[in-house]
Amino acid sequence: MSVVLLDHGEGGAASARLLTEVFLRHLGAPEVLEDAAVVPGAGRLAISTDSFVVRPAFFPGGNIGKLAVCGTVNDLAVMGAAPRYLTCGFILEEGLELAKLELIVQAMAATAAEAGVTMVAGDTKVVGRGEVDGVYINTTGVGFVPPELNLSAASCQPGDRVLISGPVGDHGTAVMLAREGFGIQSDLVSDCQPLGDLATEVIAASSQLRCMRDPTRGGLATTLIELCEASDVGILLDEPALPIRREVRAATDLLGLDPLYVACEGRLIAVTPAAQADAALAAMRAHPRGAGAAIVGSVVSGAPKLVLETAMGGRRPLVALEGAQLPRIC
Repeated sequence: MSVVLLDHGEGGAASARLLTEVFLRHLGAPEVLEDAAVVPGAGRLAISTDSFVVRPAFFPGGNIGKLAVCGTVNDLAVMGAAPRYLTCGFILEEGLELAKLELIVQAMAATAAEAGVTMVAGDTKVVGRGEVDGVYINTTGVGFVPPELNLSAASCQPGDRVLISGPVGDHGTAVMLAREGFGIQSDLVSDCQPLGDLATEVIAASSQLRCMRDPTRGGLATTLIELCEASDVGILLDEPALPIRREVRAATDLLGLDPLYVACEGRLIAVTPAAQADAALAAMRAHPRGAGAAIVGSVVSGAPKLVLETAMGGRRPLVALEGAQLPRIC
């Protein structure tokens, strides 16, 4: 690895190598990588930070401002934290229309209010034309974790069930179509939305909830591969049970993409003991943000790998992405 490639931003194998060989090598590595770090102190804090470079900045169902808030509060929510505070940093390109910037900031404010978080600090830098693509945003979020709650990607056990709160691949496909067009007419919109309230309902319904994650870069498949590796288990995915919209299947089939690797920005993965799976599913479906929820797989013993049980009765291993399937999605 001598230069940064688009592959390094896709959440797959190249991203993992960059993280391990550059960042964690020098900055230190936790035992298990989670969506947010829960740290000791006067209380139990969860902290997460993320940067957003989506192109185009405006897409069906949202814009980079809404995305920046949702992306960070959702990383906190899936750790069981109640999101409370955000900071934001803007890098703006000279020549960006102020009217567009105001729409982005308005979307951030509206989404923060919806998620119940307060913006407490920020920073703005402006660079020359062509040095960034309009606007990039970094957000850092802080939330509080109940003392009795301990969710971890390393806690999945054989026999557990895997749930997803709605159709997968909507966000990445909507952004891709807005950016490239490909002559495809579609009403598809991003699933970008805050998940704090939904996560709270799932926690209440499953007293032995193992973990939750939001499948952003790399999609459902990449996120589940990470869980397999963290817990040293396998996961069997049930292809007929997977909720994928017809528009997403059509667009990804046309372009030779796998919707299981396409980013979501408003979906919640939950892993729970089998005995509590139906209750967790009912809690998801009772919430407007989880109406399309489904039980999509099971945790099994053996090698840490993800396997798709196909509608035809076969089995197909799913591996971490190599290459940039959809760059600049978040």
